[in-house]
Amino acid sequence: MTIRIVLAEDQTMMLGALAALLSLEDGLEIVGRASNGRDALEQVKALAPDLLLTDIEMPGLTGLELAGEIRDRQLATRVIILTTFARTGYLRRALDAGVCGYLMKDAPSETLAVAIRKVHAGGRVIDPSLAVDAWAERDPLTDRERRVLRLAGEGMNSADIAREVCLSEGTVRNYLSQAMSKLNASTRTEAARLARDKGWL
Repeated sequence: MTIRIVLAEDQTMMLGALAALLSLEDGLEIVGRASNGRDALEQVKALAPDLLLTDIEMPGLTGLELAGEIRDRQLATRVIILTTFARTGYLRRALDAGVCGYLMKDAPSETLAVAIRKVHAGGRVIDPSLAVDAWAERDPLTDRERRVLRLAGEGMNSADIAREVCLSEGTVRNYLSQAMSKLNASTRTEAARLARDKGWL
């Protein structure tokens, strides 16, 4: 049986290397490639692959947001995150989004192929170095707080954020204030940095 895969990775060289590497494996077929989350979602909807292998930080939708969309739309595609971010906050959010695998990019290539086959067979694969600590510290942010804080961390002001997320400027300021309070941060920039360091953005 051939396992059909869509790859999502915003670094062109990494995307090409992954495609070349996995194409050497018997029974694995790369049916789509995307360099941003929105394109990846459209490919998953159009191609109905068995598996999506995605990075976390991408334009459009992050890998975690992408996994959440796939879950919410009840698409059959299973998701593996392949990332450089060894942060338990990311792993917790990935599991909440229905991700079936979470692996580090420095893992041996044979580990990735084995993980793909295991996830396709209905299993779950988590990098062992992260699994133990995954539930040690809870993410205090709501999805809305996380979204506006991430945009603030990218340098957007409240008015720009309000237009981006279709909320009033006052509501955006309230979400930012709540996030800063939860993180004991004195500025939105500090709050975004703290949340990013924890893997909560």
